[in-house]
Amino acid sequence: MTAVPDPAVPDPAVPDPAASAADAPDLIGRLRTGLPAEALLTDPDVTASYAHDMASFCEAGVPAVVALPRTVEEVQHIMRTATELRVPVVPQGARTGLSGAANAAEGCIVLSLFRMDRILEIDPVDRIAVVEPGVINANLSHAVAEHGLAYPPDPSSWETCTIGGNIGTGSGGLCCVKYGVTAEYVLGLDVVLADGRLLRTGRRTAKGVAGYDLTRLFVGSEGSLGVVVRAVLALRPEPPRQLALAAEFASTGAACEAVCRIMEGGHVPSLLELMDRTTVRAVNAMARMGLPETTEALLLAAFDTPDPAADLAAVAELCTAAGATGVVPAEDHAESELLLAARRLSLTALEAIKGTTMIDDVCVPRSRLAALLEGTARIAEKHDLTIGVCAHAGDGNTHPTVCFDAQDPDESRRARESFDEIMALGLALGGTITGEHGVGVLKKEWLAREIGPVGVELQRGIKQTFDPLGLLNPGKLF
Repeated sequence: MTAVPDPAVPDPAVPDPAASAADAPDLIGRLRTGLPAEALLTDPDVTASYAHDMASFCEAGVPAVVALPRTVEEVQHIMRTATELRVPVVPQGARTGLSGAANAAEGCIVLSLFRMDRILEIDPVDRIAVVEPGVINANLSHAVAEHGLAYPPDPSSWETCTIGGNIGTGSGGLCCVKYGVTAEYVLGLDVVLADGRLLRTGRRTAKGVAGYDLTRLFVGSEGSLGVVVRAVLALRPEPPRQLALAAEFASTGAACEAVCRIMEGGHVPSLLELMDRTTVRAVNAMARMGLPETTEALLLAAFDTPDPAADLAAVAELCTAAGATGVVPAEDHAESELLLAARRLSLTALEAIKGTTMIDDVCVPRSRLAALLEGTARIAEKHDLTIGVCAHAGDGNTHPTVCFDAQDPDESRRARESFDEIMALGLALGGTITGEHGVGVLKKEWLAREIGPVGVELQRGIKQTFDPLGLLNPGKLF
């Protein structure tokens, strides 16, 4: 049997950038020749706050400096300096990620793109927006809405996460079941390569198949191939406001059966989300939302069609046939938004249970959704842990969230073991280890298991082509 390469072991063809960073002469002085003073942070107490994202169990190094450029030229200067001095660079957005993909490498330049936050263009005719990477997802959505347009990808952290971070991790969101994920809306990119050259990929047109699709290659690459400094994004006409319903079930299996019936029936909900009992109770405890705590699973469905009430009525019948113990349609748009707000609170509410969470991101075929949720419940019982599950049920993307006390070594060990067992279960069910959070540090071992030795070899070859010195986000993915 061919051994799967361990992605935690550096490719011998690529030198360790962290080892050479300590020898870099006057890194900060060289950076200052092309950056304004306020664009560099060197106070260790300040730079430490840029060391990691929101993931647990992910090591992070101490950055040598944090750079906050505002222009493409400044990013190019940073990358040229890093290449000349052989210093690793870790691109960052808002650090809302959940895989350690934005964690600092030892002695690195943290390249924070948060200040590059301009919406450069909104074109209602071509239905595109041109933006810098630091634009907040929600800000873009609000801006294009003024033109009667919509940017559909909406991660749960949409009010704080950036478009650059969304592109880096290939983010999803609540509306993916109808409108798709970030990758489907990125038409073109401007990317600063490791040596400072500027690469333009993709197009502004509705169609285009010239050459290899380098744009799609950068989406989900977690800053390991280049630094995105501008993006051309596809927009859609703004849909009607959606109406939602909540359906209660006595088991997660029955709720998943309802999901299958809805999708098999040809319905196209704008949202189809699931919250298990643990999640419902956590949300109620945090926000007093009044959700039904007697339910084992709560399914939220929404439609933004011309006649959403009729669509909801049809879905209500399917939920009842699948075993729903209660179906409550929202009376108006305001009540629908309350239901969606409850779903968006899920991860924050689960974190409050024990103070620390490990948020999995396993995606399986819809037909295997029940098997994943039931298996996760068995894993929670086996390890004597609280694991709440919220899910983008319409596309099979689940977020089993392990709640634990990080100060308890034994509980922390059990948390990590349960996390790994959930990923193994997802792969066994024909799924993937990550639907939208990325690989980062947290899932490096599991990436190799999913894509196999040939996949690892080819992907490392791509990395070598774009970043031959291994300076961009070292230690992530591979």
